[in-house]
Amino acid sequence: MLLADFGTSYCKLLETDSTESPRLIATRELDRSLRTDIATGHNGRRYTSRYVNELTALARGGLSMIRESSFTLLDCGSRDIKYVVYDGGKIKDMGWNAECGASMGFTIELLEKYYHLDFTQIPVPKNSFSVTCGVLGMSHIFDAVVTGESEAKAVAKFVKGIAVNAYNFAKGPDHIYLSGGLCNNPLFVGSFPCPVFPLGRFVLLEGLKASLAGDA
Repeated sequence: MLLADFGTSYCKLLETDSTESPRLIATRELDRSLRTDIATGHNGRRYTSRYVNELTALARGGLSMIRESSFTLLDCGSRDIKYVVYDGGKIKDMGWNAECGASMGFTIELLEKYYHLDFTQIPVPKNSFSVTCGVLGMSHIFDAVVTGESEAKAVAKFVKGIAVNAYNFAKGPDHIYLSGGLCNNPLFVGSFPCPVFPLGRFVLLEGLKASLAGDA
């Protein structure tokens, strides 16, 4: 069976009958005639007859991957942020923000390419900008650069501001599990004010697998 997480910027595909790892495809390069057996994600409904809500997929994926009965799992995507909280093996809280979390992941990737930055080489700054929207928050970077701050330091403060905003949106847990492509960004991961455990960008696919297992 073909499982898919259709994100705004990237799509993740998994063939359950194959031993190969999930495939990552830029959304703009996706074959529009593709059909899947089960899907989730922002663009998922147009490619499948069985769609699973993203929060449901996130919750099921987290439960199958995390060896704790009580935890907070935060997913930071290109377009939005969302989280689920488990307490004693049961869902306690969840949230989804496409307004204040607008285009956070996309904006970080855009800045990385535009300024030719390497986020593995940029230290976490002591201070951060107050960022509640990825798009609008870029003005802080431009203002800082104009006053003489380096592009790398200005972007680092922006990235930390996004991480702090996401942490606060998830109700400030004492530790957090992270889902999404930003798991591969050490500057972002290190900018949270609590320990972070990255799970990678295929958590929602694991949630789809759990959905199929529930049918058996």
